[in-house]
Amino acid sequence: MKKHTNKAVLVSAGIILFVVLFKPFSNELAPPLADTLETIQTPIPNTIPTEELNESEEPDIEINEVVVVDVKGQVLTPGVYTLTHGSRVLDAIQLAGGILPSADEKALNLAAKLTDEMVIYVPLIGEKDVATTISTTPDSTREKSTIININTADEMTLMTLSGIGPSKAKAILAYREEKGLFQSIEDLKEVSGIGDQTFEQLKDFISVK
Repeated sequence: MKKHTNKAVLVSAGIILFVVLFKPFSNELAPPLADTLETIQTPIPNTIPTEELNESEEPDIEINEVVVVDVKGQVLTPGVYTLTHGSRVLDAIQLAGGILPSADEKALNLAAKLTDEMVIYVPLIGEKDVATTISTTPDSTREKSTIININTADEMTLMTLSGIGPSKAKAILAYREEKGLFQSIEDLKEVSGIGDQTFEQLKDFISVK
């Protein structure tokens, strides 16, 4: 009987000792239940700022700039053409149908960049004074379809006509000074350097009154 009592006392003492020693250790390992629930319920923060989302949703807007040029002289289809910004003289001439066999291609800088309201004049082979065959329109506000009075037009105005370069414009002025005003548009063919081909390009755009 005494043996059983001693054994029971030892077992009880062992249990008490185990509880005393293990409780602090278990408290350190297991966080409070409330803290655990709070951690689970805490929302995950948005890692992408709202400003960045708004910026990424905005589409890129591209502005396509254009230039308008007037192609004159020895090309298949003289006229006013619209091209994209950065185009070259070659692009404008190709859009006008290309140069004619009578054109002096060597007088042109085909690689030159176009500017808005530029006049591109393609001269005849052998035509003199072609250094200014590519220039800005002297009067950009003038309508392209305006009829030019060859009796009153100055040199720069005459050069806006298809087929008329510096030398022919000066020849027209010299004719007026020597022989007086033109009586008809056909009289223009009496000017040195202006033949039937050039006259055909001009007749719908000139007058004498």
